[in-house]
Amino acid sequence: MIRYVSTLVLILLACTVQAQEVFQVNDLSYSGSEEIHVTPLTSDKNASSYMIWIKTGVKAHFHATHTEYVHILEGEGIMFLGTEEKEVKAGDLIAIPSNTVHSVEVTSATPMKVISIQTPEFKGQDRVFVRPYMKKD
Repeated sequence: MIRYVSTLVLILLACTVQAQEVFQVNDLSYSGSEEIHVTPLTSDKNASSYMIWIKTGVKAHFHATHTEYVHILEGEGIMFLGTEEKEVKAGDLIAIPSNTVHSVEVTSATPMKVISIQTPEFKGQDRVFVRPYMKKD
């Protein structure tokens, strides 16, 4: 009986929790001259999220203690994940485990617009740039 009541209380609490912030991501835009423009969305001890616009690419790097999820909203490109190349486009979600070298080359005429979510909270200190991934001919 106690287990049933505890489960019911947890379900009721979960149903009453509301989103703290809602973003209309289609309304967010950037038209400046920066190669990469980052707009912070949310951050707490568990995760950080960003809207990022990428004109031509992001250099090869990894995060030693963070997992990153990238959701592509606009644009196309080639993402390098470890030693693999993947064609990516709007609608794709890319999961990047910690310690995985990754980069992207934008192939579309328009900049790539992505949401990046890093967990745990990203404070800008866990980005290690490495020698670029070399394509095999």
